[in-house]
Amino acid sequence: MQSLHPFSHLQFTMEERDKKKCTAKTKSFRARTPPHNNPQHQQHFIHHHHHHHHLFHLHPHYLFHNPPTNFGFLNQNQNLYPYSPPLLPLPPPQTTVSPPPPVVPLHHAHFHKPPWHQTHHQTALELIPRTINSTLVVKKEDIKPIKDPSPSPPPLEPPLTVARRPDSGGTEGIIIPLLANHFLVEFDPLQPIHQYDVEITPKPSKETARLIKNKLFEQNPTIFPTNPCFDGRRTFFSPTRLQPDPISLHIQIPLPNTNTHQEKTSKQFHIHIKHVSRLNGQDLSNYLTKSNRDNQQNKNHITKSSRDNQQNTNTLPQDYLQALDVILRENPLTQCTPLGRSLYSSSILGGSKDIGGGAIALRGFFQSLRPTQQGLSLNVNLTVTAFHNPIGVIPYLQTRFPFLNELSVNKSRSLTFEEKEQVLTALKNVKVMVRHRESIQNYKVYGLTEKITEELCFKDRDGEVYKVVEYFKEQYGYEIMYKGLPCLETSRRKACYLPMEVCVVCEGQRFVGKLSDEQTVKMIKLGCQKPRERKQIIDGVMAAPFGPSSGHQAGEFNLRVLKEMTKLNGRILRPPRLKLGDGGEVTDLIPSRHDRQWNFSGSHVFEGSRIGRWAVISFGGTDEQKSIIPKFIDRLTQRCEQLGIFLNKNTVVRPLFESMQVLNNVSVLESKIKKIQRAANNNLQLLVCVMEKKHKGYADLKRISETSIGVMSQCCLYQNLSRLSSQFLGNLALKINAKIGGCTVALYTSLPAQIPRVLTLDEPVMFLGADVTHPHPLDDFSPSVAAVVGSVNWPAANKYVSKMRSQTHRHEIIKDLADMVEEILNDFVRELSKLPKRLIFFRDGVSETQFQKVLQDELQAIREACRRFPGYNPPISFAVVQKRHHTRLFPADPVSGSGQNMFSDENVPPGTVVDSVVTHPKEFDFYLCSHWGVKGTSRPTHYHILWDENRFTSDEFQKLVYNLCFTFVRCTKPVSLVPPCYYAHLAAFRGRLYLDRTGASSVFTRRGPPKTAPLPQVRENVKNLMFYC
Repeated sequence: MQSLHPFSHLQFTMEERDKKKCTAKTKSFRARTPPHNNPQHQQHFIHHHHHHHHLFHLHPHYLFHNPPTNFGFLNQNQNLYPYSPPLLPLPPPQTTVSPPPPVVPLHHAHFHKPPWHQTHHQTALELIPRTINSTLVVKKEDIKPIKDPSPSPPPLEPPLTVARRPDSGGTEGIIIPLLANHFLVEFDPLQPIHQYDVEITPKPSKETARLIKNKLFEQNPTIFPTNPCFDGRRTFFSPTRLQPDPISLHIQIPLPNTNTHQEKTSKQFHIHIKHVSRLNGQDLSNYLTKSNRDNQQNKNHITKSSRDNQQNTNTLPQDYLQALDVILRENPLTQCTPLGRSLYSSSILGGSKDIGGGAIALRGFFQSLRPTQQGLSLNVNLTVTAFHNPIGVIPYLQTRFPFLNELSVNKSRSLTFEEKEQVLTALKNVKVMVRHRESIQNYKVYGLTEKITEELCFKDRDGEVYKVVEYFKEQYGYEIMYKGLPCLETSRRKACYLPMEVCVVCEGQRFVGKLSDEQTVKMIKLGCQKPRERKQIIDGVMAAPFGPSSGHQAGEFNLRVLKEMTKLNGRILRPPRLKLGDGGEVTDLIPSRHDRQWNFSGSHVFEGSRIGRWAVISFGGTDEQKSIIPKFIDRLTQRCEQLGIFLNKNTVVRPLFESMQVLNNVSVLESKIKKIQRAANNNLQLLVCVMEKKHKGYADLKRISETSIGVMSQCCLYQNLSRLSSQFLGNLALKINAKIGGCTVALYTSLPAQIPRVLTLDEPVMFLGADVTHPHPLDDFSPSVAAVVGSVNWPAANKYVSKMRSQTHRHEIIKDLADMVEEILNDFVRELSKLPKRLIFFRDGVSETQFQKVLQDELQAIREACRRFPGYNPPISFAVVQKRHHTRLFPADPVSGSGQNMFSDENVPPGTVVDSVVTHPKEFDFYLCSHWGVKGTSRPTHYHILWDENRFTSDEFQKLVYNLCFTFVRCTKPVSLVPPCYYAHLAAFRGRLYLDRTGASSVFTRRGPPKTAPLPQVRENVKNLMFYC
């Protein structure tokens, strides 16, 4: 571990389309230490962490966020799906945390082990039962949760702090030299930074505020001997104290005017500047150096003192980091458009690309200061996002809506009600400027007029009534051509009408509409670079005149950013031995290919299901396509047989052929499926649906089959039936098998055999995964959907039940988590006749600004669920799983020397783990690239353990996660996301489908407070199966 000095000259140097989903290519629509009785052994002091992460996404949303403070902590970095913060966090005040209550052992008098346990002997290679014991050996009254009709509220608990790293990192695996896109930042801790509050009256726009700042410095060089850095809102940062204090000045700013012959008008602003504080970098230096010293002291030691002493002794100085962040962004902002933590420009990084539908794609770069084990580092990454195409409003609408193309020949065409709704959705809140007069002014579209332009009138200041068409002709000499279209409304308070044809979409506006499949493909191509190309682009940004360390500002503050990526060592974890079935026998294999993918090679799935009653229904398709159905049925049954899955060669009814129009009518669709169900004596196991193309009726089909009728369905597209390849049929068979209750693979060496210090065979563990999916960015009304999944078999831990709930619009904290976990615990007892001894909870979709709130609320909810079972208080581990971050790993020197890449491709190999140098200086986190990046640059998954009562070491938790990644049921390779989170994501998406109804309005406007529509209940014969796969 390198020790940190603010000016140590360390030689540290700085996406992917690895999301080749392991879904079926159907394009479906979707030995341990006993617990101590000493309470101090149970004590966990935890520290709050900040960790910037920002998603490379097709159209990310970035907002500056002022965090609430009523939670006993400060949010650091808002990143719900669309958000990214401007600042690093201020950890919570140091609070002595009461130790969690001691683990109370489960009273086994109430629970009998399943029969197979009675004569069981633990072995290193533990064979897993082929089926789950579903025989209830316990009495229901013994496991019934506590139901107090008027329960007293739980006692208030002190704020929790995030778990500290238990050691100095893992040691298992083969060392691999890497580069990370983190750049070491050297700062002088003795350099003061003076913070000033700036008040500008009247309040200007962000663009005007920067013009005012530039003019202010130009006209007053004696007051501003060095140019302070401006955050664009209310704060200046200066390396020297300004005199006098306060400063009060007036500035005249000329208004933009394109007419060079006309005298320019100007506007006066009053600027009041007042000194607020003197910031010192010593606290940041102490925080970083102490973190490194603590990690060195913890090296290779897992003791009571190092585990339980989790209270941080100093906090991260957010105000100083904010100042450094503003300084490093000052020069790039002169040439780029900011969007959250990223900056974009049409003149850099290859310019813009028209992706159709009124959108263009721009490359930009993300930059964020991060405290790491090597010190303060700047994370820089390539980003791509979609912007509105800055063209005329009517051409813009024509690229989005083909029905407007006829305007070129029929200029009097008007809009139907449905067309008008679509146009309003496309233009609402979009900024436009006018081109019918010389002066340039920007307007935000609020709505569309009820009347068409030809019939529209308004009153001038004298009360005289004018027709819009006549006014434009008399005042500007402009003849309105498209008189049948409505005008744009640009004010809520007064009548302000602008004909569409005189308006142009302003440049630099993020496109928030949903991208089409074609647009998505173009975006991915623009942002999909192999590691070498991505590294070259990032290095180019660091050396460019618009880069983070460009300009003179950094030098004035004694700030230096190294231009080389950070060098570090990662480790390649060994893949687990896997267990497959072979005609009733068990076979094993070790994935030895470079991508860790395996094939069955004559072997069967570990547990094959039996499907005797199934049917096929077709929607659309040509006669030639429909003729493939009999061959498809025959080939699918053969492929299932090869994999050890029984699929009856005969369907219960002859294939039904319906038109695509049936998918538009919910009642007709439901009647068709019910007819098939009746033909199967109301016991249909599987319905295979073949569609001509993707259709919004897919959501209705899933909702009807799973919540109304109670039948499992599997959809695929005709285009995938044309070749009937073995890979397609095999992937389809795996999905079907998982949905009916089978499983693809299991670990040959069980988790207890691999992690005996923590896990044992006779003390089952439940893995939980949770995720929340939110509505489309334009939808400000629909509820969010939360999903929680839990494993219900042990030690295989590869079968999961799911619970879904709708909740308040865009609310990230899972509201009904206690009830959902309680239901899953009951399901676990139903299968294994005992409660799990340990709970390991993986939470997806949480940004670092939400760590403290999620930990405080959701850990308490899990504990509340456990308290509903008498005497039940298992140790809980709580880990946040993040994919939306900007850390990328590159093989170091892939051609020669010790850095030679072990594979021909440039991406890091599966199993690459990093838990040093670029990880948090204090807290328990690591990056794991568990998958093989097929396209682009692999994005590692970031695991951050917020709470750990099970006391895992780094090696143990990393091995646990990597092993689980091989057990995903839908494919034969390790996935990038730990399966509990993957399943929770799929389940949440399924819940979202339940809310999507055919015929619902496509315009998302709030006509009242957001309402939470409850999700329909999944039928009993479906809910305990993995129907969401």
